[in-house]
Amino acid sequence: MSDPVTGPVTGPVTGPVFHWFLPTGGDDHAVGAGTHGGIIGAQDTAPLPRSATFRAPTLDYLTQIARAADQLGYAGVLTPTGAHCEDAWLTTAALIAQTRRLKFLVAFRPGLITPVLAAQMAATFQRLSEGRLLLNVVIGGSAAEQRGYGDPLDHDARYERAGEFLDVVRAAWSGSRFDHHGVHYDIDGGLLREPPPVTPTVYLGGSSSAAVKLAARHADVYLTWGEPVALVAEKIAAVRAAAERPVRFGIRLHVITRATAGEAWSAAERLIAGLSDETIRERQESLRGLDSVGQRRMLDLHGGDRDRLVVAPNLWAGIGLVRGGAGTALVGSHAEVAARIAEYRAAGIDEFILSGYPHLEEAYTFAEGVLR
Repeated sequence: MSDPVTGPVTGPVTGPVFHWFLPTGGDDHAVGAGTHGGIIGAQDTAPLPRSATFRAPTLDYLTQIARAADQLGYAGVLTPTGAHCEDAWLTTAALIAQTRRLKFLVAFRPGLITPVLAAQMAATFQRLSEGRLLLNVVIGGSAAEQRGYGDPLDHDARYERAGEFLDVVRAAWSGSRFDHHGVHYDIDGGLLREPPPVTPTVYLGGSSSAAVKLAARHADVYLTWGEPVALVAEKIAAVRAAAERPVRFGIRLHVITRATAGEAWSAAERLIAGLSDETIRERQESLRGLDSVGQRRMLDLHGGDRDRLVVAPNLWAGIGLVRGGAGTALVGSHAEVAARIAEYRAAGIDEFILSGYPHLEEAYTFAEGVLR
């Protein structure tokens, strides 16, 4: 790996909201071919490899992480979605009674469920959790996975449907009877007799023009993956210019923070030490085949090259060699990571959705080293 790029340390972090991550696809001390829905080769049919230190996403283990996040002061936890992990709604519902104030950022998947039923599920969750539901609208970055769920629409059509889906959801949340006759949904006499006591905050990400258009109409919080600050600032400006409603901004990042920079970079190297060139090549080829613009932007940061992994001060793309979605980590001393967070905050980021391997230990490390 090339030498770490560092920048000035500007002081403690104040103001932003911090969330953690529930690894419902499993957890480990390192990343590999099976990390976060990884696949083996072009056929996508081989079983996912598991290391000797793999931690299965049991209810007991996820409860440990959720309780730790609750006690450490994280505002909420993001739960992933897809064929590689446990269902987000069932998992988070099981954790409501195990936590006290922690919120759950749960996947809302237009096209895989009808909007009025989705609105009812959200309302029920809000009542049972006493207002601790956040909604992450997931359009789907893999056409193949969408087809596997029975959804034939292409990328832009999925975003168009998502806009109509959210129109219906918001109509249902009003508590009034309504009709809707659109391209994708035809509803006569829709009614949610018990609307949510508090309307859930809607999170929505995406880098395509279709995603920005949808976010402008429906996002309470617009999400981006962890690109360099200048690129994130460009996204924020584009969404603000198009926004039809007040919008906040969030970023999804991994963190590897230690007492010293040297310890942190050593930990980063260990995280990918077991990756072979073949595994990296296969994962990069597979990820390039997705129709997600945001995923392509993640891949373009490093091009699959081990010598190009430091893409900005303290921003390392090693996890993205094999992991889809969020592929960058803030790496450095506690003070350096705090400084980089402050820079994102200055660019307009309000909320940080963080993670680290393993997720239980890293939740403590970040909270105790950076938040306190």
